[in-house]
Amino acid sequence: MKMKAVRIQLNGGLEARPVAMLVQVASQHDSTVYLESEGKKVNAKSIMGMMSLGLDSGEMVTVIADGPDEEVAVEDIAKYLCSGKSN
Repeated sequence: MKMKAVRIQLNGGLEARPVAMLVQVASQHDSTVYLESEGKKVNAKSIMGMMSLGLDSGEMVTVIADGPDEEVAVEDIAKYLCSGKSN
């Protein structure tokens, strides 16, 4: 399992469109991927789960991945949360 703390740097936080993009990034990986914030852990491949977090720019989250490509999954999601760009 790989974990990384990340500060969200997306303008407007994780609203509908950025959440959809994040889910696409997470879904490209075989590993299970979660985001955790304030004790709440949700599947990063679930749009509804991600929307339920209601995250804003500047907030800290922990990206957690477990599986065959966990390191790449964590780095790709961290990159997206910091820049709004995916691979």
